[in-house]
Amino acid sequence: MRHRRVAAIATVVLAGTVMAGCSGMDRLGTAPTPDCTVASDGHVVELEFAQAANAATITAVGVGRGLPPRAMIVALATAWQESKLHNIDYGDRDSLGLFQQRPSQGWGSEEEILDPRYAATAFYEHLERVPEWESMRVTDAAQTVQRSAFPEEYEQWADDSAAMVDAFTGVTPKALRCVQVERPGEGVSTSDLGRALSLDWGESAEYVEIDGGIAVSVSSVEDGWRYASWLVAHSTERGIATVEFDGRRWHAESGEWETPEAAGDDATVIATVH
Repeated sequence: MRHRRVAAIATVVLAGTVMAGCSGMDRLGTAPTPDCTVASDGHVVELEFAQAANAATITAVGVGRGLPPRAMIVALATAWQESKLHNIDYGDRDSLGLFQQRPSQGWGSEEEILDPRYAATAFYEHLERVPEWESMRVTDAAQTVQRSAFPEEYEQWADDSAAMVDAFTGVTPKALRCVQVERPGEGVSTSDLGRALSLDWGESAEYVEIDGGIAVSVSSVEDGWRYASWLVAHSTERGIATVEFDGRRWHAESGEWETPEAAGDDATVIATVH
């Protein structure tokens, strides 16, 4: 990759794992214990790791397209209502995935729709075609794309979605806290993590591989926190043990952003392998 002077570096060291996300409800019909918490401007949202990872990807794809935060709020509210932010392989008729898009209605193949990046991109492409969508209520913008039998249901997720957008775009630092209950196993490489970051964020994510991790170049503190939040959200899936940025270090076991004596400054984010 090309090298350039940067304002900040995000360093990630992997734990090397792939763990399956939990389903929205267990077989007894009770909700599982949340793995993650988003707290922004007094609003708290509880998430499982799979939900946090999908929300981070949906947001990253929107940022990569140069869309305003309102677009990400509409997209997240839609995915909340349609799938509870789980990438499910079933639905009404042939509906699939985060947004319950239908292959028979021209949204793509089953394989494509079950790729969160593809699904988010397809949703944004349709949203951008809606005249004056930015001035609509969240539920009205979502409904224009989705054409649901329950058009008002998207609005109930607007506040949760706004809090998540603040976290995943870096507007609210340290907004995301996630705890890995079990130590990850083996299986994910630093190159896998770097490719996933690039695919989600697009050309804005410039990284280099380092010993046991990656270093992501950022141009502002807000950029640093958006990448840091993405890394925490994907930490179980991608095997990340710690993430460090701006004098704070997140630990997978505690889930907290601590202030250790020797922590990275606003030029470095570090994550270590188990």
